[in-house]
Amino acid sequence: MAASIDRRDVVLRRLLGGMSIFTMVMTIPQIVTIWVGQQAAGVSLLSWGAYLVSALLWCWFGIRKGDKNIYLACVGWIVLDVAVILGVILYG
Repeated sequence: MAASIDRRDVVLRRLLGGMSIFTMVMTIPQIVTIWVGQQAAGVSLLSWGAYLVSALLWCWFGIRKGDKNIYLACVGWIVLDVAVILGVILYG
């Protein structure tokens, strides 16, 4: 029984890691639109600021728990969130 629980946990961690990468890649077109097109109309600074705060809190939690699956994904999100926020400030 313990082996099947461990296997399911491994599958879930891989799925979560894959989804983290997928959702980050899906954010790149937003960043390209802002920075290359210098167009940030309609992008909410409040929303992206909230995403950044959330990523910072999750990163802190992941570091405290020693869980790379949490904090490594959060580092990526922090970079992406900051890129969007700076773009909105400059071009919004």
